Amino acid sequence: MERTPAQLGVCPTLVPVMEQTTDELASAFRRYSRYVAAVALKLLGRDDEIDDVVQEVFLAALRGLGRLREPEAIKGWLATVTVRVASRKLRRRRLRAWVGLDRPPDYASLVAPGVPADERALLARVYRLLDELPVKERLAWTLRHVEGERLDAVAQICGCSLATAKRRVAAAQAALDRALDDEVKP
Repeated sequence: MERTPAQLGVCPTLVPVMEQTTDELASAFRRYSRYVAAVALKLLGRDDEIDDVVQEVFLAALRGLGRLREPEAIKGWLATVTVRVASRKLRRRRLRAWVGLDRPPDYASLVAPGVPADERALLARVYRLLDELPVKERLAWTLRHVEGERLDAVAQICGCSLATAKRRVAAAQAALDRALDDEVKP
């Protein structure tokens, strides 16, 4: 049974504000939760943490939605929050792997049914290589090359300058190129 703020004993003057915020959040969730999940999946490379990311993003939205100056900017703002949450998840994942608490990832869930085996193998290899990159480089590269964001959007979403976004994407690309070239050479 869902209880209203008034039933929970909230100060009567805050009830209209809370109900409006709850309605806005529910509307944002219905409209953007799949978008947040898709971005998170591409950033993280596996689906076992997606529900947690979506939940954390919309908890942050509960706190910050009312402070958003331009309501039409919500999608970009949610992408930025998603990147921050994914960044924390990737750092924790790296720490868990370092101490032997994280299981090896299965990147099969990223591939649509019917994709040829060689493409499936390449995608899995790229995500394994992304696991080795610094988190900020991984996020910038993934936003640029997997999510298809423009460099200025990558900079905005990552909370850095355009020059820094370019450096991160280039560094990640160089590392991927080196690793993939090493595999091809005899």
